[in-house]
Amino acid sequence: MIKRILSATVIAAAAPSIAAADCGEVTITEMTFASAIITTEIASFLMEQGYGCNVTRVPSDTIPALTSLSENNEPDIVTELWVNSGGASYDKLKADGVIVDLARVLEPGGVEAWWIPTYLADAHPELKTIQGIIDNPELVGNRFNNCPDGGWVCGIINHNIARSYDFDAAGIEVFDHGSGETLAASLAAAYEDKEPWFGYYWEPTAIMGRYDMTMVDIGAVDVDAHEGNLDPNVADPKPSAYPPSLVYTVATTSFVEREPEVAAMMGKLSFPTDEMSALLAWKGDSNASTEEAAVYFLTNNKEIWADWLNDDARARLSKLLGG
Repeated sequence: MIKRILSATVIAAAAPSIAAADCGEVTITEMTFASAIITTEIASFLMEQGYGCNVTRVPSDTIPALTSLSENNEPDIVTELWVNSGGASYDKLKADGVIVDLARVLEPGGVEAWWIPTYLADAHPELKTIQGIIDNPELVGNRFNNCPDGGWVCGIINHNIARSYDFDAAGIEVFDHGSGETLAASLAAAYEDKEPWFGYYWEPTAIMGRYDMTMVDIGAVDVDAHEGNLDPNVADPKPSAYPPSLVYTVATTSFVEREPEVAAMMGKLSFPTDEMSALLAWKGDSNASTEEAAVYFLTNNKEIWADWLNDDARARLSKLLGG
């Protein structure tokens, strides 16, 4: 069994370092998806212990974060913004100079798609295409497992793609899960019992690293159609696969001007997508907290985070975490 790192003890021991730095107040998003939560945890730790920031985490998701930036110029930092889901709101905020992209926080980016378990694809190869599923809905349990409503843009997009393929006529129910947790639980339960499962999921996630899944071909990427599918009331939705997902950390222009050293650090904070999936898998397999996962990353990747920091912050963190 992997021995857990007691992050609370580490954080408490770090308190004296704060006086040595002069960063002020910082607000940062805490999204509901697992990779973003860990990114926020690591970023907050580095800002607090390396730069002396007083960090406030703001519970949010894509649409609420962009709305708040537009209306209130807050929060200062959005740690994992999936650009495809941001659509015109993200483009306008950039064009108006409200926000700037700091880093591609996931490299090469995120993957959003419709999936079936590979054991189902092996048994019924026709299900690898959306037409095969439409022709054989009973083989996927007559259900598409959708992501939640309420801030998850993928829920809107998936409903529109389903409408474009007339799932109602095919007898396929689009089932909106109540949370990301129930969506994941449905996949895990089906996989363990080798039952049918068809739905949306994304990477990096621990569950996609844990289970062998096959991407369903739902057609080519049509950028115009995808943009139209962001609108829940689009009259005539068209099919489109999800475009490659650029995932950025963004910050308000005012924050970058106010805290340039912290902004420079956030501009270097990035994770390979597969390594983030591995970290999420470690967290789940070890029954670790988010804080423990952050400290696990920091204590095992000193050569990575050291390059993110300025000299003073690096010295403070090195004293705390070694290296």
